[in-house]
Amino acid sequence: MATDLPHSYKPTEKEPFMNERQREYFRRKLVSWKEEILRESRETIQNLQSEPTPNADLADRATTESERQLELRTRDRQRKLIAKIDAALRRLEDGSYGFCEETGEPISLKRLDARPIATLSIEAQERHERREKVYRDD
Repeated sequence: MATDLPHSYKPTEKEPFMNERQREYFRRKLVSWKEEILRESRETIQNLQSEPTPNADLADRATTESERQLELRTRDRQRKLIAKIDAALRRLEDGSYGFCEETGEPISLKRLDARPIATLSIEAQERHERREKVYRDD
């Protein structure tokens, strides 16, 4: 049974963290995001299939091929994003959504609203990025 949410609902710090309304809000946000990505992906496939035969001019053909490659790379990134959205939906189901994987503390609602697939609090993410920068091969 879905929770009834007013269209204007936004989670606030004044209510209990990850209550039923907040979970439903983020579930809807994640599902909507996933549907949008899938719709864009279908449009890309249709566009690639309906493109005319390659241009005789080498420069035009190279431009077209470059654009296709960029579009395919974008779709590949979005495919990976869908996996992260699915993981966030599973966390919503098991009750771990909204809590930092590193510290177990709640992730801020502002962060979750901006990045609903976040698994780390801002502080933990910053630590992770600093460690990554230190150990990155240059």
